[in-house]
Formats: sequence, C-alpha cells, structure tokens
Amino acid sequence: MPLDWSPLVAWLRRYERPLLMTHIRPDADGLGSQLALQEALTAIGQQPRVAIASKLPPRYTFLDPHRQWIEDFHPTLFSDRDCVLILDTGTWNQLGDFGQWLQASSLPRAVVDHHRTQDDLGGLRLVDTTAEATGRLAYEIITALGLPLSPRMAQHLFMAVATDTGWFRHANTTPATFALCGELVARGANPTVLYEQLYESATLARLKLTALALERLQVVADGKIAYTEIRLADYAATGAVPGDTEDLINYPRGIDGVAIAVLFIEQPDGGTKVSWRSRAVDVSQLAERWGGGGHKLASGARVLQPLDQVRPEVLNATAALLRGDWTCAGERG
Repeated sequence: MPLDWSPLVAWLRRYERPLLMTHIRPDADGLGSQLALQEALTAIGQQPRVAIASKLPPRYTFLDPHRQWIEDFHPTLFSDRDCVLILDTGTWNQLGDFGQWLQASSLPRAVVDHHRTQDDLGGLRLVDTTAEATGRLAYEIITALGLPLSPRMAQHLFMAVATDTGWFRHANTTPATFALCGELVARGANPTVLYEQLYESATLARLKLTALALERLQVVADGKIAYTEIRLADYAATGAVPGDTEDLINYPRGIDGVAIAVLFIEQPDGGTKVSWRSRAVDVSQLAERWGGGGHKLASGARVLQPLDQVRPEVLNATAALLRGDWTCAGERG
C-alpha cells in the first residue's frame, strides 16, 4: 500500500530552499530520485539544490556532463538551505562527511527510503520496504504534489527503477514495476538510450578494474559462496575510480551454484567495504552484524578493520549463516 504522502507534501510546501541529498557512492536510484524531485520542486516555485557527498561515478557523468545540477557537498556552500530531504538511505554511515554536518545542523529534515535498515536521523521518515526503488517513492511524491511528469522526470525515474531491479531481473520486480515503467515510457522515458548510457559506455579503466575482480574470483563453502576483492592499489594500476566498483558483485553472484556473493573493497582509511548479494538468503543480518544494512538479498557494511583481517571473519560468518548455525551476536566492526 502506498505511503500517505500528505505530511511530506505539507512539509515540503513550508520551505523554499531544500537540499536534496543521497548516500555516498551515489547510484542511479538515488541520483534519479534527486534529479526528478529537483525538477518537480522547481515547478512549484522552490529553489532546490542537488548535492552528493562523494565523487560522481564516471558512469553517471551523462546525467549532468557540465555539472549544472549535481553539486559536490561542502558545508560552506549550502548555508542558504532551509531544509534537507534525504533520499535512498536512512543510516548515518551512508552519509559520509555530510552526516557529521547534518548532526550539527538544526535544519528540518525528512528521509524517503525503501531500505529495511534505518537510523533515527531526526524529522520525518517515510520508508516503504515493499517499494522496488526509491524512484517509485519519488514518483509517488510528484503525483502527491499534483504535478505532471515531464520527459526528463520520466527518464530519471525509469533509470532509478530499472537499475534497482537489475533491469527487471531481480526478485523485487513485480507487475506493478512494469506498470509504472510503462507509464514512464509513455511520459517520455527512453529505455534504449538509458541502457546504452549505463551499460554499454564503460571506460577502459572500468573494464581493467573488472578484469582484476574476475581474476581474483574465489569460491568456498563447497561452491556456495563466491567472493572477490578490490585493493587500493588497483585504482592507480588501472586508472579507475571507486565508483567503478559498482555492479562488480554481479560477477561472483552469477557463478552457477553460488548462494551468496561477497565483494571486499579496501578503503583509504584502512577499513573495508563489504557487500553481500544472495538469491534467497537474508544477508542483511550479516551486514547489520558489522554495522551496515540494506535489503534482505542485497546489503553492505563499512568495516573499520583492514581487508586481510575482515575477509576470513566475513567468509566464516557467511558460511555459518548458510549452515544455519550463525547468529548476529557480537560487536560491530
């Protein structure tokens, strides 16, 4: 059942200069939702600004090649804002440096998200875990505002929904997903162009990084767990950037017989980003064990320990979960 958007609509109409934010390492769902809502709020006379708290991945440069709308967040640049709308996350650890700024800020804020794992960020919180993407929730907000969809809005929302369903391959795809995307196409979305821009325009550096991930693929637990990893030195070696790691986890997930895929990414601060994907096992409890979260079949965590230390701990816990003799007890990393 759709959320009651009337509290958020009333909240949005009280302000004039909203800051639209999403999680660090922004993806197509977060960015598409931001950009669609930016146009919608501009249409009702507001002055919204879209910002990201980490670098824009190269694969999304086509969304704003001249950076007219998507801005890099810095506290001194956004002192004119009178409210904050956070999209596609509800946890502090997904906000990066922006989270520290938000904790110290008295600005009214609202969260719109579809992930199960949530912190109390303060203010309004509208979460629908049945939604396949935050893009659907952005669509519902635009509808609740009484606005028609422009072709640009439809394009951004189609991108959000299509990518968060794995281009309609994942289990979160439903008949309602196709109905929504059919409407978005009728309103001007062009799936052919989007697919080419997202999946058929990779940089050479991204492909070289992918080659390293494929070379390091390993299987354990009788072939039921597959994992690979990206190390800091790989970026300099290939010319890639951290945003190029998006979707790499699909390779271990695609191995025949694998129940859970794991991707380890070494972080500049000495920690490790861990991502899990599964077809049937609830991996969100693994992510929550290490202070992260997400969806049941797609979750992640940012761990303080170095990769070589984290790898065996995570793989042992993942194998125990598959055996059915693991619990989420223990301290977070």
